[in-house]
Amino acid sequence: MAPIRPARLKRMKTETRIASLDWNGIAATLDERGYAVTPALLTSEECEGLIRLYDEREAFRSRVVMARYNFGRGEYKYFCDPLPPLVLELREHFYSPLAEIANRWAMRLKQTERFAPTLREFIEVCRRKRQTLPTPLMLRYEAGDYNCLHQDLYGEIAFPLQAACVLSRRGVDYTGGEFLLTEQRPRMQTRGEAITIERGQFAIFPNRWRPAAGSRGDYRVNVRHGVSRLGSGIRYCLGLIFHNAK
Repeated sequence: MAPIRPARLKRMKTETRIASLDWNGIAATLDERGYAVTPALLTSEECEGLIRLYDEREAFRSRVVMARYNFGRGEYKYFCDPLPPLVLELREHFYSPLAEIANRWAMRLKQTERFAPTLREFIEVCRRKRQTLPTPLMLRYEAGDYNCLHQDLYGEIAFPLQAACVLSRRGVDYTGGEFLLTEQRPRMQTRGEAITIERGQFAIFPNRWRPAAGSRGDYRVNVRHGVSRLGSGIRYCLGLIFHNAK
């Protein structure tokens, strides 16, 4: 996918930026590799604005220090409602094309669960299961920090795809800190990927599983994600999770 020039990106609404992505290509790459990386969708000014939010206590509902729970090293904060406008727009406009992919995956795996076409309808499904807390978050890593491999599950309802955007400049603000993805395939050894995400780009990846084609049809691959150790500097990341938490 070709990058959008910064001057043009500034003039585009969030909805237009996301709609203009090659969604057929993204779906094919997710099927083939298990993840996809978009061109930069956020400007430098938008990335800096989100980073500045990190120190505003009223923007967040909770803070987690990873070492306290053996999650790794570093910390993250969950946004509270109402979400910042940019975060809300990104969550809403990413959801619908991802729901189409999620429903196709569910059919391939012969699952009965289907995902609503809009985020508003899906959040209502979460509400009925008492999952009402917003889950978009900001993560902050310093030199030596890392995030252990995990899945972001917060209740009975879980959307199978999520997205993460690195807000800091690789090689300028930090070194190291690659995005990690592992796939556990039945009766096979675990496969891993180390993925470089440049500032403003989004990695789209499975929350917990994805279908893969085998000789006897599709089968389920369990997926976990994390972040490798930072060599230096500070790395901020925006995470978009679509299901709410209890």
